[in-house]
This record gives sequence, C-alpha cells and structure tokens, in this order.
Amino acid sequence: MRALALAAAVALSACKDVTSFNTNDDHYEGAVVASDFVRAGVDPGTRLCLTLNTDRLEQSPGVITSSDHRFNATPLRPIPQAFHDPISTLSFGDGRTRNLLYVASEADGDVTVVVSLMQGSDVEVRMLRGAPPLRGDGIDAGPAVQNVFGVFELTRTKGACAL
Repeated sequence: MRALALAAAVALSACKDVTSFNTNDDHYEGAVVASDFVRAGVDPGTRLCLTLNTDRLEQSPGVITSSDHRFNATPLRPIPQAFHDPISTLSFGDGRTRNLLYVASEADGDVTVVVSLMQGSDVEVRMLRGAPPLRGDGIDAGPAVQNVFGVFELTRTKGACAL
C-alpha cells in the first residue's frame, strides 16, 4: 500500500504542465548570486544561459553556456533513474513549479545541476560538486579547488545566447 502511494505521488508531481518553459528560439539568462555564502568555485559576475526543451526533459532537455567558458552549449544529461524515484518530487522553498536534476560535464569533471522552474516563469539553476576538505579535527579547512556551488537566477531572454 505504501509503495502504491509513493508511486502515485511521483506520477502526480510529474504531471505539472511545464510547457511554457520551453525556450524554442529564446533562452534563459542571468548572473550567479554574488554572495560568498552561496557561491564557491564560481566567479562573481559569471552569467549563465540555458535553453530548455520541455518535451524532452527525460532525454535531451537542453544546454547551458557560461560566461566563464566552463560550459559552452554543454548538454544537460538526465539521470534516467531519478525520474522514477521519489527524488523527482524534490521540493525546497516556495514558488517552484518543478525541480529537475541533471549532470553537465566540464573540464574538471561532472557538475550536478538542479533546474528549478519557478511559478513566475523564471528559472533558477543550482550547480554543485564536491565539498571543502576537512582538517583532521573535522573543521572546514577552506575552499577546495574542486568544490563548486552556485545559484543562478535566470529570466527568459529573446533570441539565442550571446555568451
């Protein structure tokens, strides 16, 4: 019975209409949130472009490009199992229609990308990889080269990405 309820919850969350987020010939663009407490391994002022194909969220959802050249029309890679797991119902904070989990590759390795489709038709993108190393006493030893965390607030922009 519990498994049936879980399956129903996953199915209902996947049924939200997100077609209005399809970029067609446009894109979403915006800057990283500059605050140090929500940014690591991403330079302040870095901008991100996202194209999104909402008809193919589970196959080839789109690409990202960043002004720091970390990403250049880099495909968002879906994690097939995530669409059939309770993680697909991930919900955090108010105002999100749907949260999608992807991976994008860059020179230093893979980055986990969370795409949040916002109720006001904007998009938030969170990128994360790794964590700062710990000193022997378990206290944060400072930023690691591989640690990445950035929150980008994107708005729909006409035309192709110019980054």
